[in-house]
Amino acid sequence: MKHYDAVLFDLGGVYTESPFAVIEGMARDMGAAADLVHRILFGDYEIDGDHPWHRLERGEVSLMDAREAILELGREHELEVDPFQLFARTGSGKGTREPLIERTRELRSEGYKTALVTNNFAEVREAWRTLLPVEELFDVVVDSSEIGMRKPEAGIYNHALSLLTVEAERSIFVDDFPSNVTAARELGMGGVVVGSDIAQAIRDLDELLTRAPSGNEDE
Repeated sequence: MKHYDAVLFDLGGVYTESPFAVIEGMARDMGAAADLVHRILFGDYEIDGDHPWHRLERGEVSLMDAREAILELGREHELEVDPFQLFARTGSGKGTREPLIERTRELRSEGYKTALVTNNFAEVREAWRTLLPVEELFDVVVDSSEIGMRKPEAGIYNHALSLLTVEAERSIFVDDFPSNVTAARELGMGGVVVGSDIAQAIRDLDELLTRAPSGNEDE
């Protein structure tokens, strides 16, 4: 008996290297605290706010406008924090995580519905789709910049669930950012937080799939 009907996945930090990890290297090179560089680049990522990056991911501003605003935020701290540096470092990372790609294929063959739910921006929409065999892996793709909502806003999860025609309690959400998983759990979904060990994340997911839903899980 299956306890769940669907598994929803984040993109960056799940199928690819986490940009949040890359920030640590950027900060070291600047001689700055990693949490400060993170806040300049992304604002408070635990909420959906008015930071330029949040507005970019909701499709409200262009990448160039967001970049200029973030550069100004950095200069207030006498730092040159350029999102393009982050892109360059992330692009030179370790590529996609093939074990999770294969496990996603298996999930579909086992009868689970799958979705990709990504906070992203319009200027890279075509590029990120080249990273994965999207049509092969997912029944539904939800891009924040296309729908004007971003994680951890409840609306983006509910939108994905409605497209899948599944209930929150019958779904699992997989993301590398803990607050995004917490938001999913608050809606009744199961949750898995992905760390640097993708094999462990797959084990956590598989173990959760064997358990009947019982509220918020603590992986």
